[in-house]
Amino acid sequence: MIDVKLDRGWLAAMSTEVSLSGEDLSTKDFPTSASGPWMEAVVPGTVLATLLKNNRIPDPFYGMDNEKVPDIADVGRAYYTMWFCTSFTAPKSEFSSVWLKFRAINYSAQVFVNGSMFSLPGGMFIRRSLDITASVKTEGPNFIAVIVYPPEHPGRVPPEGGQGGDHDIAKDVAAQYVLGWDWMTPIRDRNTGLWDEVTLSFTGPVTITDPHLVTTFYDDFTRSYLQSSAELVNSSPADAQCSIKLHVTLDEPEGEEEFCSVESFSQSEVLIKSGASASVTLPQQFFYKPQLWWPNGMGKQPLYNVELTVEVDGVESDHWSHRIGFRRIDTWIDKTTRGRMFAVNGKPVFIRGGNWILSDGLLRLSEERYNTDVGFHADMNMNMLRVWAGGLAERPPFYRACDERGILVWQEFWVTGDCNGRGVPPSDQNWPADHDLFLRCARDTVKLLRNHPSLAIWVGGNEQIPASDIDQALQSELQLNPQLQQTSGFLDVDVTRFLDGTRAYIQGSLWSGFADGQGGWSDGPYGIQNPESFFAEDYYPYAFNPEIGSVGVPNAATIRATMPPSAWDPPGMQDVGGGYIKDIPNETWDYHKYIPYCDPESKVPSQVITYGTYSDLDDFCEKAQLANYLQYRALIESWNSRMWEKYTGVLIWKNQNPWPGLRGGLYDFLHDQTGGFFGVRSAAEPVHVQLNLATNVVELVNITAEQVDDATVEASVWNLGGERQNQMVSQGLVLPAQKTSKLSEIQLDFTEENQVCFVLLRLLRGDNNLLSRNFYWLHKEGRDYSQLGGEFRAKKVPVQVTASSEQKGGLVFISAVVKNGTETGSVAFFLRFSVLQDTDDKNVDQRVLPVTYSDNYFSLVPGDSLIVQISFKPPAGSTKLPFLVLQGWNVDKIERSLNPVNFRDADKIVPSKAINIHTLGQSHDAFLDVKSSQRTEYEEHRSETQAEPQQKQKIQQNVADFNYRYGLLLNAPVYLSHLINNMLTNTPEFLHEKPLFNKLKRTQERTINRDRSEVSNVQGAEIRSTNAKTGVLWDGKYSSLVGEKG
Repeated sequence: MIDVKLDRGWLAAMSTEVSLSGEDLSTKDFPTSASGPWMEAVVPGTVLATLLKNNRIPDPFYGMDNEKVPDIADVGRAYYTMWFCTSFTAPKSEFSSVWLKFRAINYSAQVFVNGSMFSLPGGMFIRRSLDITASVKTEGPNFIAVIVYPPEHPGRVPPEGGQGGDHDIAKDVAAQYVLGWDWMTPIRDRNTGLWDEVTLSFTGPVTITDPHLVTTFYDDFTRSYLQSSAELVNSSPADAQCSIKLHVTLDEPEGEEEFCSVESFSQSEVLIKSGASASVTLPQQFFYKPQLWWPNGMGKQPLYNVELTVEVDGVESDHWSHRIGFRRIDTWIDKTTRGRMFAVNGKPVFIRGGNWILSDGLLRLSEERYNTDVGFHADMNMNMLRVWAGGLAERPPFYRACDERGILVWQEFWVTGDCNGRGVPPSDQNWPADHDLFLRCARDTVKLLRNHPSLAIWVGGNEQIPASDIDQALQSELQLNPQLQQTSGFLDVDVTRFLDGTRAYIQGSLWSGFADGQGGWSDGPYGIQNPESFFAEDYYPYAFNPEIGSVGVPNAATIRATMPPSAWDPPGMQDVGGGYIKDIPNETWDYHKYIPYCDPESKVPSQVITYGTYSDLDDFCEKAQLANYLQYRALIESWNSRMWEKYTGVLIWKNQNPWPGLRGGLYDFLHDQTGGFFGVRSAAEPVHVQLNLATNVVELVNITAEQVDDATVEASVWNLGGERQNQMVSQGLVLPAQKTSKLSEIQLDFTEENQVCFVLLRLLRGDNNLLSRNFYWLHKEGRDYSQLGGEFRAKKVPVQVTASSEQKGGLVFISAVVKNGTETGSVAFFLRFSVLQDTDDKNVDQRVLPVTYSDNYFSLVPGDSLIVQISFKPPAGSTKLPFLVLQGWNVDKIERSLNPVNFRDADKIVPSKAINIHTLGQSHDAFLDVKSSQRTEYEEHRSETQAEPQQKQKIQQNVADFNYRYGLLLNAPVYLSHLINNMLTNTPEFLHEKPLFNKLKRTQERTINRDRSEVSNVQGAEIRSTNAKTGVLWDGKYSSLVGEKG
């Protein structure tokens, strides 16, 4: 079987500029170059992405240029109907069937292959697979032409804007955000296009469809079974005798030696009639103490690769693979707090996460961008993302990234309160018009995503319940399988027969333990707050808040990169009385959905002007980062403070923007982090020390399942002059698992000369092992932070920076040490690293993005130092090295050059011109070309090396040889059991002596990796590794011989 991704070489043209038919375009009049109406297409992508790539429209995300892009409501659906054309050559290897697969299109299409037409009906979230075998030529080029039509009800954006425009888009099964929201500009083509992966599959007569993998657990997770099933489809004119094989290996994390340990192998036989399909359930696979998958902050995320292969008459016909995690997710409503609880592997999870819209409003989605986005959330120590209903059913690359980083996912279907019955009319709960289509899309989405360990829960909609018949169908089809609650004994039923059965379905985001649990408008608030207000007893009355938002202005460099110079003025300052000075944005900032840092109605004075009036854009944005940091740290810490007593979870609205928006967001569209990012990162540490801003009591937070012993807390108070006023040390502390503990109140001594003070908290364990570090700046009640300006800011603190760098695996790693060089001077306040690169054009953004930092926006008391770890992909093809910059509130800018690095294998990173930010979605073409080439070579190798019957005797001999050499003895279970029992009984210390164990394990698993292809073709082989304590391979049938110590 060979899969070929069709993600390069497409041409596109507006349908209004092409008079030829699909039959002509896919035969005699196939376009061969980007000329005339034809242009290079972005696939996967949207019509707007293609037009932008070819400079046919201005960048809709730059400034107010979206107003220059025609809206579909004004120009009609035909304007954004587009032809996409590409060609392919059939492989030389034998195949029986050819499938053209569209993982998603928006909204409907007609497909032509060498003149043959196929119709694809509407629906944005459903896969289509076309059998094009009869149309494919085995010699010469084959031509594909696809005409894609926009949603049938694209809607109109009223002059006043609104949430989802006129709501008409909800009549279709499509993304609703495209009509604009209070955080998003309208998308003029409504995301029309081939927006997800297009693939050609060359297979044998029988194909694998929608495998379902379910893990069950017993005896406190020491024993597990993997149940698996799949639909096999025989598209040939003859009956097929099939052999379906399952092969499980443990993936090693990145950075480890590249090998796999063989975990399980099984085989089943089935006869499938001509033109028929059959649902096949494979024998359950037993695993003793599998490595468990945990959410971020509670453990690691080991992933097992499951491969299914179907052979017909000894020749591979189809192949499928997917990574799984061994874990169980439970959820219920807590009787005490009446809030929803989640548990993974029997351990409660305190949810601290955010709402996810989508990565890019033009759907220029890539695995690399997803990895950055999800990685940022893991870096913030978050453990859940809610995929908001007005956006997408997120794509497999998003879920793969969440699997790898331990981010639980709450996935909603395509219903919002604004568009589906609770918004300003017209808005109807009974939409979409086609309920059957909605359910087909929902079922297909479940089948696409259900094997991902990160997927935690299905939810019917955002702030609304789907239409009653849809909701009832979802409740019925997504009901939990009661058999999975069994905790002991062998489960002698097929749990894979459910559509899912492993996750709960909740009707809507405000029901069943979320917010007030009854559907009331009980989420939010969404604006600036006084930081101490988050800690008030009456701040939020419910246990789980699914949406709470605030401000999100980015750094000044992002404003300059995404707006014209005319918009570089900071907000105006308007005295509205009562001591409140409100920030008034310019027209462009308002278009980008800016919300103020002052809210007189809620009695919140400006959280920017509290540091003094701002002088220019840079000054405003730097002060905004101070406010961002305080806002989001206080939000998370207030939930920490009442963990389980009052609160069970919180999700920030929202963590990021799919365009350069100025409303909410912890990092910007260009992937530069704000102060809020690091405020959350600090507050959401798994083990954390914090200050309750309402009581000044020091609190210790431990969300992990392990108790922390022998802990020490150091709390010190410093004045503006850098003098330590007070210090408290508490030793021998115990932090109980999954609990917040309270220490004593810190004494703050404010004076007229020192109306601002600093508090440094440090949590250590054992021999000065730093677990948490937290720095606060506080002002006297009724005052502000203006004393941080003036002399304090003007008098520069000497800071020392040393940095070393190295390149490894395509990344540059920097270890930077920062020290406040004075023992008697002031605090070095709010310091920030960035990575820059010299450019010849000073109008080009000099930042290298994205960059990860172990800490940023930090402060150092006199004599204090901090190590910051930094990593990024080096710009490829540049003769100028990136350099490291440290700047801060009251320090001089410091630059440090980096060691020369090898750019040869680095992916290309394109600095963002202010008028060219769309290049972000195209910066890794060379990388993707290499990956595509490698995949093609791999598939050709697979097709050439299928094990034929006459080879098996030689393979079996090779397997026996390496089994004998390394003591694996897969074909000698009696001797094996004796060997294992002897090792456990007589030399237990050998198994736990780490150097020897690691040497044995590496030797064995390197051998397995080398001979894996041969082992996988041995009939009936069942190979299984024990847990990481032994590293010994053994036959799964003899698990009982190992006992408790295995």
